[in-house]
Amino acid sequence: MSPRRKAASAGQVARQASQHLERSEAWNGLKRGDPVIVSGLAIRGADWEFRAHVLNRNNGTESVEVVGGRPGDHTVRSFEPRRIYAVTSKLRVGGRTKASKAIAGELSVAEAPRLPLG
Repeated sequence: MSPRRKAASAGQVARQASQHLERSEAWNGLKRGDPVIVSGLAIRGADWEFRAHVLNRNNGTESVEVVGGRPGDHTVRSFEPRRIYAVTSKLRVGGRTKASKAIAGELSVAEAPRLPLG
């Protein structure tokens, strides 16, 4: 064993451990920073933004990372793609997103990608 052998840094270990994860900052018409609604997440006054779509190449599972929370929070959370809804003008009332009832009958971004027109 070499006495000068260097240990791997934490960053190197993390990169190696996550090589099977494919991260995209754009997904189904959303881009980083776009406002989204997460179904089934009842946190009063919380706002969320799309951060990344993650594909696990080892097992094919997908998740969507969002960032936000209550005013002043910068929490990062991951959810199944079918729980993510794009915020449209009809889902906003007075500058606030009306999440609870607004998504009833709507399709998630996973089910209906927001593709550019024209």
